[in-house]
Amino acid sequence: MYKVNNCAAYLASSGGGVKSYIDGLIATLPEMYVDELITSLDVDQSQYHLLHIHEGEMLGYLDNSCPAVYTLHNHHPYCPSGSKYLPRQGVGCDRPMSHLGCMWGHLVDGCGSRRPKQIRNNFRRAYNAFHAIQSLGITVIANSDYVRSQLIFNGISPDQVVTLRCGVAPPSSEHHPLTPEIHAQQRILFAGRIVPDKGLEWLLKTMPKVDSKIHLDIAGEGWDLERMKNLAKALNLDSRVTWHGWSSGEKLENLYRQSLGVVFPSLWPEPAGLITLESYARFRPVIATEVGGIPEHIRDRQTGLLVKPNDTQDLASAINSLAKDFTKAREMGIAGNQLFLQEFTLPIHAKRLREIYDQAIAKFEQKQIA
Repeated sequence: MYKVNNCAAYLASSGGGVKSYIDGLIATLPEMYVDELITSLDVDQSQYHLLHIHEGEMLGYLDNSCPAVYTLHNHHPYCPSGSKYLPRQGVGCDRPMSHLGCMWGHLVDGCGSRRPKQIRNNFRRAYNAFHAIQSLGITVIANSDYVRSQLIFNGISPDQVVTLRCGVAPPSSEHHPLTPEIHAQQRILFAGRIVPDKGLEWLLKTMPKVDSKIHLDIAGEGWDLERMKNLAKALNLDSRVTWHGWSSGEKLENLYRQSLGVVFPSLWPEPAGLITLESYARFRPVIATEVGGIPEHIRDRQTGLLVKPNDTQDLASAINSLAKDFTKAREMGIAGNQLFLQEFTLPIHAKRLREIYDQAIAKFEQKQIA
């Protein structure tokens, strides 16, 4: 059995989703993964069986002396701002990466920083990673067909990119299907960063259009928090919204338990959107935006409801439909949990990942012979 070394620096040290993903892989297949994370590739790489890269900035240090694969967790190698979203227009970006188009995006469309130093850093990071992918011929693992399509759109060979959708760990405590008592409380949940592209403003503006009994729980923090609180006051929503701050552990689990469903109103094209899978694992249906990779995790009208971005009427109708129909909300939650168990557990993900590792090793060995 070969051993795999995970490689990441900033994304893992920041303690976000990449670190949780790596920890989940190690816990699922401890016999395959080395515990210690490689944070620098300034080493003799020929000593390793296989390197699993999780950060585009590290690709430039690969020397092709051992097999390697790269999981793309974000948009960075084909989008200097990393967002694929034009906030001033309120739409996803459909341009290929280019110096002129992306400079226009930063300065005019507001998709990234307007500071010259930061713009230079963004361009350097994106182009270095993209050219490394091309020159190395490394297998790229995209976490959605949307991300795969963006790589191909920008010039990466389709043969070089494989889609492997995410897996998430099950909750640490027990969850059950929706009950009539919980449904009667009429609570919906938003969990995520409070920044404009996550769509909380859209959700708050939708609340006056839904049944007045529906209460919104907000679990999260972010630099846009005060503006959102002021918006809620202006909309007279103080009695219908509870701000829980950053929530984790049992606090977050209980927010899931008391909800009838989860609203995921992201406006930017999320590469995947793990909150959908986390909701499924907790028997809760999801109302989510039809952008980026999000629709690939939702079976519309079976495990959740897809809505048009920034359409308050569409979002209100979806919320009202689940709030008024206990049977529908419960059955969607159960169907989502079944889909999670069939497709999105970490053991299933790890099994598929092992097949990609095997292919990468075989490809490397063929090159060595040639």
